[in-house]
Amino acid sequence: MNPRIASINAVASCVDGYDPDALPVDAARAAIRACLAPVGGIERIATRSVLGRVLAEAIVPAIDVPAHDNSAMDGWALRAADLKHDAETVLSEVGTALAGRAYAGTVGPGECVRIMTGAVLPRGADTVVIQEIVKADGPRISVPSGQKPGQNVRAAGEDLKTGIPVLRPGRALTPADLGLIASLGIGEVAVRRKLRVAFFSTGDELASIGQPLAEGQVYDSNRYTLHGMLTRLGVELVDMGVVRDDPRALEAAFRSAAASADAIVTSGGVSVGEADFVKQMMGTLGEVLFWKIAMRPGRPMAFGRIGSAFLFGLPGNPVAVMVTFYAFVREALLVLGGRGDDSALPLLQAPAAHPMRKVPGRTEYQRGILYRDGTHWKVKSTGQQGSGVLRSMSEANCFIVLEHARGRVEAGEPVPVQLFDGLI
Repeated sequence: MNPRIASINAVASCVDGYDPDALPVDAARAAIRACLAPVGGIERIATRSVLGRVLAEAIVPAIDVPAHDNSAMDGWALRAADLKHDAETVLSEVGTALAGRAYAGTVGPGECVRIMTGAVLPRGADTVVIQEIVKADGPRISVPSGQKPGQNVRAAGEDLKTGIPVLRPGRALTPADLGLIASLGIGEVAVRRKLRVAFFSTGDELASIGQPLAEGQVYDSNRYTLHGMLTRLGVELVDMGVVRDDPRALEAAFRSAAASADAIVTSGGVSVGEADFVKQMMGTLGEVLFWKIAMRPGRPMAFGRIGSAFLFGLPGNPVAVMVTFYAFVREALLVLGGRGDDSALPLLQAPAAHPMRKVPGRTEYQRGILYRDGTHWKVKSTGQQGSGVLRSMSEANCFIVLEHARGRVEAGEPVPVQLFDGLI
């Protein structure tokens, strides 16, 4: 059970405008977040395997990177004290410094060393002049005026300094992070264990792929959509298939899922139909914070807990499944997995290419296409916005998020846009 809150219903009195029958999107998101704390469990794995995993310890350099002052360019290393400010400087080349093969001597007055990018700066030198502007005549090197002391030199510790943390716990590790960790010689990293998520679809009307459709049946697309969205989050999946509209079957599925997973995601069974048993079963086995949200699509959505597993009961319509997942479930799962404050999706602003109908009192997630019109970006609707039109999600590259209090949108008005890139 979440150690912070004994009962998730305890958060209700702390949420502004709490109404379980019509909770605003922002209030619903805040209520969910208030119930969550990261799950326990840490493991150490090889650095090359930590991409996307959540860091469980601070990365603190034990060495400077770079370890020595080195050259940022190919050229000649010299002493700034030898440079003439208003005339050409003539120096004698006394050796060569290569990356991985330092010059063993010391650069004295009137001397310079041929140096390559990444090579350790020789003792006595403090400046590098790029090869393109130097005139070389055997060991005689002529440097034009106008050079600056310390130019083209990368100082030791310029990138990373010993003892100063560079990556904090809660970060989802990126390819650049892997390179940074490797540059410190770290072979293993402590990361949070993967969140374990069970998911299933509900409904007698659902048929599995490969089976012929009986009258009134449809293929179960929601489970494949959920599989894709959950896979993108890097969680450990438990696919429990399709559970029929039978209270005993649902109870068994919920008990099994709650015993083995940190979170449960279902689709279907949370509206007001006679066979919508998910609501009833959640209330019987655990507790529920709310049933309905003032949004479109996705109004019938439930959040609760069974045992120590958080449960997200999503609608059955295909588009509503995706909208509610990205509006609520994605961020909640990232928080449970230990992610820091970067888990929320950013909203951009773009002018509407055409008028959009909107009723105040709910948040609407319209499927849109963000496109370039000459030198400007605009956003337009994909057209039909029904919650069962999955094609609208496939054609779109963004959500147009129309705020709770907003009414009709006129062409040219700025609207919030949530990009799908890397998401869908």
